[in-house]
Amino acid sequence: MAQAPGPGIAALTRGFVQLSISQKLGFLVALSAVAAVIVVALLWARTPEYRVLYSNLSDRDGGEVIAALSQLNVPYQVAEGGSVLMVPAGQVYDLRLKLAAQGLPKGGAVGFELMDGQKFGTSQFAEQVNYQRALAGELARTVQSMAAVQSARVHLAIPRQSVFVRDAPQASASVFVATYPGRRLDPGQVAAIQHLVASSVPELSAGNVTLVDQSGNLLSAGSGEAVNDQLEPAQLKYLHAVEAAYAARIENILKPIVGADNVRAQVSAMLDFNRVEQTSETFKPNPAQQASIRSQQTVETTSTSPQGPSGIPGALSNQPPGAASAPLTAPAQRAPEGQAAPAPTSSHRENVVNYEVDKTIRHTKEEVGAVKRLSAAVVVNYRRGADQPGSAAPKPLSEEELRQITALTREAMGFNQTRGDTLNVVNAPFSGETAAGGVAAPSEWGAWVQDVSSPSRVVTLLKYALVAVIVLVALSLARSALRDLARAARTEPSLTLPGQEAQLAGAYPAAPAAPGYEADLRAVKDLARQEPRIVANVVKDWVAGQ
Repeated sequence: MAQAPGPGIAALTRGFVQLSISQKLGFLVALSAVAAVIVVALLWARTPEYRVLYSNLSDRDGGEVIAALSQLNVPYQVAEGGSVLMVPAGQVYDLRLKLAAQGLPKGGAVGFELMDGQKFGTSQFAEQVNYQRALAGELARTVQSMAAVQSARVHLAIPRQSVFVRDAPQASASVFVATYPGRRLDPGQVAAIQHLVASSVPELSAGNVTLVDQSGNLLSAGSGEAVNDQLEPAQLKYLHAVEAAYAARIENILKPIVGADNVRAQVSAMLDFNRVEQTSETFKPNPAQQASIRSQQTVETTSTSPQGPSGIPGALSNQPPGAASAPLTAPAQRAPEGQAAPAPTSSHRENVVNYEVDKTIRHTKEEVGAVKRLSAAVVVNYRRGADQPGSAAPKPLSEEELRQITALTREAMGFNQTRGDTLNVVNAPFSGETAAGGVAAPSEWGAWVQDVSSPSRVVTLLKYALVAVIVLVALSLARSALRDLARAARTEPSLTLPGQEAQLAGAYPAAPAAPGYEADLRAVKDLARQEPRIVANVVKDWVAGQ
């Protein structure tokens, strides 16, 4: 015959009935307390964790955000006097996106809506102050709409108009920006903010706009000012970019040979940022066979003088000629009679030739940022090899391999000995496994430990551990109470009346003592099977006694 495993519901019921009124009340109170503790612990474990949605909220922004959360049926908590708003941790980023779509929070800056509440009789000074506040608020909202800017404040210093133009002070402005973690403003964005503010305020130049970030760094210092040994920020950025490009070239060409994590390269570059423009003009003599005529001018004159009086006018020219004398030479030929003697003629010829001159004009403009010198340092890890089965030991590279690596590095960096470039290649073992970025890669166990040891995970684990302890204690108390009830049921009074004990004892010998409810039940069943008449009499007496 199968036996019931443990005390049944009937036994627990009989044990509860046999308790006194005070014991019953105490048992019910204890059982209710245990159930309440278990329910409270489970509800506390399921309570969502609240995190900060927004902090440093103004009263106006806080009210608008709370109204929006109420419309979305999202639970919230207010802390630190209403300046901090907390929501369930799983909905923080979703709610920020939804509220941002509604333009919340507005950052506490007031815009031109400040002019809507102007009252009659407001002084001119108050109107000017309100206008300046509204203009600064609108500019702050515009700057805050940039992707990298979390919040912004704008301060305007607009002087009063003066009839003396020479003595009129210039307007100025200062902008304070707080960027998101891990974000920064590049020089182009800084210049954009300066020109945006300058274009919105009359008679304000971009040079009079000062930009400062939340760390106190002056972002607008790069306009015309040199830092770090007369190098501008743009020049430093270009220098770092050139060095990184050369280092990447070296690593990319060596990675297929030694492995991605087995080579490190650093390059130091010296650049020439001098702006040089030179113009030279050179003249050289032309060779005879290559001479070319530029211009040629020929002047030729011929003149004829007729016979007649000649000489200088005066008394001598009016006197008659003297007596003729015979010439010493042959007689001159005389013109025939009736013909005139030929008139004397004179001619003059000039020829001017201009040749082209060999002229060379050269305009030279040297490139800004040209490389003057390169210095490269390359470290290559030992090659992994197997000395024994199951064990691996790194081995240094051979001389031939180092020679090949050096040659490849020279070609990759454009090594120029006349320029004074230097290269140093070292083969050394790396201390531990490193990731691609040069930082030690954490193992799976280390990553798991780092994840578990985070503050949020520690709080969550402690929370669930405390709930488990409470539930276990409550269950142990309930189990002990049920055990007491079962023990009370096993010690219930005998089923026979006082006058029938002798009859039963004589008719049926006493069974060996067997502790427990099952032993008593088995003895009663055996008695009913062997002596049904006696059992019937006992039952009849029970019925009659009722």
